[in-house]
Amino acid sequence: MSAPGYRLRAATAADIPVLTRQRIAMLADMGVGDPETREAMKPRFAEWAADQFQRGDIWAWLIEDAGRPAAGAAVWRKPRLPGIAGPIEVVAYVFNVYVEPAHRRRGLARQLMDHIVAWTPGAGFDTVELHASDQGRPLYASMGFTPTNNELRRRVP
Repeated sequence: MSAPGYRLRAATAADIPVLTRQRIAMLADMGVGDPETREAMKPRFAEWAADQFQRGDIWAWLIEDAGRPAAGAAVWRKPRLPGIAGPIEVVAYVFNVYVEPAHRRRGLARQLMDHIVAWTPGAGFDTVELHASDQGRPLYASMGFTPTNNELRRRVP
């Protein structure tokens, strides 16, 4: 189901500048990093995304309003260790779920996530994972996403 006046479309490598801008804005909204570190990340993310598009390991979608990006989301084919979860050793890892401020509270993030969840089985995935911001957590919970064990992290100098 589409929000009135909006159009969902598949993104391509030509959309990497939009996806990069949305990623930086998302991180800023979440308070991750500072302006300098986010700016330094831009070329690295764009290069990574170009490589992943070329490999066929990411898919992305944009919702447009009169041809201008209003929201976007992407999926990365994330490897997982063989284990008890089943024989498929990749997961659909959702990232970059972002809605432009002027378009928020109109169901666009839900529309993107509904599309992704419906798309994943046909793309060969049996699991969808994501890292939720505090703002996004209620949406994902309402869609049946459940918390997993927390990972631990340590930066190594």
